[in-house]
Amino acid sequence: MSLETMIRTMSAGMGKTCGIFFLTLLFSLPLGVLVALGRMSKNVLLRNVIKVYISIMRGTPLMLQLLVVYFGPYYLFGMSIRGYRFTAVILGFVINYAAYFAEIFRAGISSIPVGQYEAANVLGYSRIQCFLRIILPQVIKHILPAVTNEVITLVKDTSLAFTLAYQEVFSLAKQISASQTSFMPFVIAGVFYYIFNALVAYAMSFCEKKLSYYR
Repeated sequence: MSLETMIRTMSAGMGKTCGIFFLTLLFSLPLGVLVALGRMSKNVLLRNVIKVYISIMRGTPLMLQLLVVYFGPYYLFGMSIRGYRFTAVILGFVINYAAYFAEIFRAGISSIPVGQYEAANVLGYSRIQCFLRIILPQVIKHILPAVTNEVITLVKDTSLAFTLAYQEVFSLAKQISASQTSFMPFVIAGVFYYIFNALVAYAMSFCEKKLSYYR
């Protein structure tokens, strides 16, 4: 297989890697906000359930979680998992990263002074309006560096989709390397990941600068 063919084949896999990345962010960020609010709830039962969920997601390997999400429906309920591979990949990544983002959001929300809530109440804002219009914009500004670290980690973690034999760029690199007895596919994959991470880091840095409007 020529170098050009390798790059073309693995470019298709990189498209699937990008799909995992963007869909995970699309669903895990808002879910992380909801989980963080549940973690801070006054309801003891809800708070403890969320606490256990976060503990499990952060305390077990993502690879194991992907296997449980994929094979769980079959072993537990006898359900067919045909055509479920991509859904399982996205679901596994989302529930894992939502737990991490939830703790970041919780730390950000906790850092906001109580006086801001009281001021919003005096101005006639409802609790939802206060959170969406006053608290959340400040939280996003404060937590962006921590979120950036998780997002960069996500780029590299997408390679774990190979666990479910999903044909993203790392899986293709392994297959081509084995069939061609060549190390070059791993080099190409490394370049793809590095460029992707560089673009993500640049985008996140740009967002941080835009939000640093008081500096």
